[in-house]
Amino acid sequence: MHDDDTTPDPTTAEDLPLPVSAPMRHAKVRAFTDHTTVGQVVVDPDGAVTIGCACGMTLTNGPGWSLDEHIRLHRAEARYLALSAVAPEGIPRLVARPAEAGAQA
Repeated sequence: MHDDDTTPDPTTAEDLPLPVSAPMRHAKVRAFTDHTTVGQVVVDPDGAVTIGCACGMTLTNGPGWSLDEHIRLHRAEARYLALSAVAPEGIPRLVARPAEAGAQA
């Protein structure tokens, strides 16, 4: 409570956010470790710049994006898919779960 004893202290235990669940933490770590770049960057004579990912995909630049942008998108997609797979049912979503999105197609 504050000095006037009428306003609750916003830092009480009831107001603190709950910790992230173990499945969500593990999914994030798995996505990070399964999608690290491997090997050396290769620059082809035609200007293509590539590097491998631990998942087996080859990441590359393109006509409108850099290799760095492809790496960042790839990691973000992997993290999204991993977290979506273990997210609690009923949690509000910005986009449909991957399984739901596939069923709508």
